[in-house]
Amino acid sequence: MVAVAEKPSLVADYSSFESSLSSQPASVVELRSKGLESFENQGFPTTRDEAWRHTNVAPVGKESYVRAGGELHGLTSAKLDPFRIPDCTDLVFVNGRFSAELSDTVDLPEGAFAGSLAQALESMPDIVTEHLGRHADISHPFVALNTAHIEDGAFVFVPKGKKIEQTLHLLFVATAGETASVSYPRNLIVAEQSAELTVVESYAGFTGDKYLTCPVTEIIGGANSVVDHYRLGEESNDAYHLATLKIHLERDANFFTHSVNHGGAIVRNDIQAYLGGEGIHCTLNGLYLGRGKQLVDHHMWVDHAKPNCHSYELFKGILEDSSRAVFNGRIKVHEDAQKTDAKQSSQHLLLSDNALAHSNPQLEIFADDVKCTHGSTTGHLDEEAVFYLRSRGISQEAARSLLTYAFACEVLEEFRLETVRKGLEEFLFTRLPKGEIVRQAV
Repeated sequence: MVAVAEKPSLVADYSSFESSLSSQPASVVELRSKGLESFENQGFPTTRDEAWRHTNVAPVGKESYVRAGGELHGLTSAKLDPFRIPDCTDLVFVNGRFSAELSDTVDLPEGAFAGSLAQALESMPDIVTEHLGRHADISHPFVALNTAHIEDGAFVFVPKGKKIEQTLHLLFVATAGETASVSYPRNLIVAEQSAELTVVESYAGFTGDKYLTCPVTEIIGGANSVVDHYRLGEESNDAYHLATLKIHLERDANFFTHSVNHGGAIVRNDIQAYLGGEGIHCTLNGLYLGRGKQLVDHHMWVDHAKPNCHSYELFKGILEDSSRAVFNGRIKVHEDAQKTDAKQSSQHLLLSDNALAHSNPQLEIFADDVKCTHGSTTGHLDEEAVFYLRSRGISQEAARSLLTYAFACEVLEEFRLETVRKGLEEFLFTRLPKGEIVRQAV
C-alpha cells in the first residue's frame, strides 16, 4: 500500500475537465471514475513507500499545474525538426493531443489504424475498449492519475496477419506557457496474431519549459506477432516525466523494446511485461544519461507465467555531476513456467564522485527447471584503460570519452532500427567531450 500524502492539486478541478470532454463510451467513463477514486485514495507516493524509497516525487506534487490545452504556443513544423527521425512517419501529439496538421500521412494495410485515440474511440470503439485499461493497473498511483484523465493519445492497431511497412514515430511534444502545465497521453498499441509493427515513441520538450508529462502506454502482442518498440526521452531539463509501459504478450510473440533517456529533472519509468503464452521472446534494453541534479528511475518487472519463454534485460546508466539513478529489476517465474530462460543486467558508470546509483536486481523463482541470472555493477572508468589509450597519443579527456562511448554502445548495438541508432550515436558525439575524436576513432 502506497503511503498517502496530502491530496495534490492535480485533481482539484477535475469536474471542469470532465465537463470539457465530448461523449465517451460508458466503459471509458467508468474506467476514468475508477482511476480518479484510486488516485484520491492513494495520493502522491512518498519515500516511506518501498517502491519509491530512492525517488522523492514531492517536488512534482508541490508544483501548481495548469492542464495543457490545445495551444501550440508558437510550435511549428520547423521547430519539430530536431526531434524528427529520418525514414519514419511522424504522428505528432501536442500536450497529449493528436495534431493532424503537424503529422504525416500514414499508408496503412486494410483494417489497420494509426492516429488519435480520441478519434478511434468514436470510429472503432469496440476494438479500443476491448483492450484499453485491461493491463495497466490503477493500483499504481500515476497509472490511476493518467486513467482518470483519459482523453487522447496514440492508438495503433494492426489486424491479424498484417504488417505496417512504415516505421511509425509517435512524437509527443510538450509546450508550456508562463505556468507549469500537465498532460496525460494515453497510448494503446495492439498487434493481433501474426501482425508486425515497428514503432518509436518519443517525448520531447524545449529548454526552459517546466511541465509534467504523465503517460501510460499499453502494448498487446498477439500470438506470433513481432513488435519492435523504441522509447526516447528528450524532455526539458526542468520537466518531470512519470511514465508506465505495460506489455502483454501471447504465445510465440517476439517483442523488443529499447529505451533511451537524457532529459527531465525527475524521470520515472515503470516497465512491466507479462509473458502469458509459451515460446515468447522478450527483450527490454535501456540507456540513460544523467547530469546536473537529474534523477532517473527505472522499475522493471518481467512476469513469466508460461513455459519455454525467454527474456533479456540490459540497462546501462551514465551519470555525471550530482545526478542520481535508480534501477529496480524484478523477474518472477511462476511454478508452471518451466524451461524459462531469463537474464537481467544493470550497469552504472559514474563519471563524478558526486554521482550516485541505486541498483536492486531481484529474482522470484517458483519453478525448478530454469536458467535465470541477474547482475549489477557500479563503478568508475578503468584507469588502466585510460592510461593505455593515453600511451597511444590520445588525450585524457578524449580517452575517457572513448571509453564512455564504448560503454553505451553495447546497448545501441542491439537497436535493429538503424536510423534511431545513428541518431543516438550522433547525440553521443555531441554530448561527450572531444566527441569529434571519438567519431574518428570509431
